[in-house]
Amino acid sequence: MMRWLSRLSPRERAIVVGGTAILAVALLWLFVITPLRDRTTATADLVPERERLLVRRMDLLARRTQIAAELESANARIERLNARLLTAAAPAVAASELQKLVKDMAAEARTDIRSERILPPEERGDLLEIPVEIAVSAEIRQLVDLLARVEGAQKLLTVKDLRVRVVNVSQPKELLATLTVSGFILPPGKAKT
Repeated sequence: MMRWLSRLSPRERAIVVGGTAILAVALLWLFVITPLRDRTTATADLVPERERLLVRRMDLLARRTQIAAELESANARIERLNARLLTAAAPAVAASELQKLVKDMAAEARTDIRSERILPPEERGDLLEIPVEIAVSAEIRQLVDLLARVEGAQKLLTVKDLRVRVVNVSQPKELLATLTVSGFILPPGKAKT
């Protein structure tokens, strides 16, 4: 290669050496300096975001005890609410428990149970609603007492449907009421163990 360069005139040699130097500078600029500059710019752009993230994490660390207390409070509240749900072993077991609860309340309210029927469960979001239909014969005060007992039960119960009719129109003292009372369980796949 040197022989080829030595055959050139000094002017041509200067052009070739200058072109090679320009090519070397262009390649250095293109493949070394530009990527380094881009990486530095990208890193500089990330600094404010990382500072915000650091401040947020430091705030979380500073509030660690408060967050732990809130979490404990929320877990206690969830446990209290879960205690109000029916036994989540299976829908049939929950229906049986609900049926017994309603029968006990009806007996405490001094009403006569005419019929009872377990209805198919229905999904309500994260919960499974277990309905039981019960027909009772009672006076209006006894029926109000039964409804008050359902509302004040330790388990979470709702009256989904209520139909009341008079047994004897000439003596409207006795009523026949059909209540659909619902309890709730966590579906077996979602129940906590």
